Amino acid sequence: MKEFDEESLAQFDGRDGRPCCIAHGDRVIDVSASKLWKTGSHMKRHQAGSDLTLAIGAAPHGTDVLDKYPQIGIFKKKNAKPFLPAPLEALMERVPFLRRHPHPMVVHFPMVFSMAPVFFYLLYLLTGERSFEATALHCLAADILFIVPAIATGFLTWWVNYQAKFMKPVRIKIYASFILLAVAATAFLWRILRPEAFAAFGTEAVIYFILLLSMAVLVSIIGFFGGGLTFPAEKK
Repeated sequence: MKEFDEESLAQFDGRDGRPCCIAHGDRVIDVSASKLWKTGSHMKRHQAGSDLTLAIGAAPHGTDVLDKYPQIGIFKKKNAKPFLPAPLEALMERVPFLRRHPHPMVVHFPMVFSMAPVFFYLLYLLTGERSFEATALHCLAADILFIVPAIATGFLTWWVNYQAKFMKPVRIKIYASFILLAVAATAFLWRILRPEAFAAFGTEAVIYFILLLSMAVLVSIIGFFGGGLTFPAEKK
């Protein structure tokens, strides 16, 4: 069988009438007949013409789905210096979950808790019901708690899957995440230190509301660019 490396495999990306092939382990498989690879990408996440060994290992389906399609060659990686330390690389090989899933799993919590405070505080301003204001404070505290592991796992994913390359979406996510953490911490400390300032609709209450609203905007920006990395928009 024909031998492929990363460069030769990249020619089979399924675009402009080219065959759609992927590598899994040491096999090069032609998946052109699959409707799920019709555009050269799968689920808008995985691109043909690349080594998907780790991605398939972390997929919800087994490798048996690949047996439906013909093997057209043998995949041999070029000798390259490992990007990750050997122990970490071995751990990722044994537990593929750690390579891709910790950040998407953790990040949902700060996304919710960054949007909830402004919603509950608005209900308080409209109704005067203090329990809504207390709920906004509790959500704000939970947000700070979860932003930290979300940032940490984000850096891990950036390092493991993107070799810590400074791409524009990643750069925006990093800046916006630290700004979000600073705004949340500021709002929380202000509310704890001056609780009487939020007992009525006044200047400080308006500023506090704007801070909470900015958190919802910031997390929306982070989510937008994060979603673009996970599900890239198809280029026409």
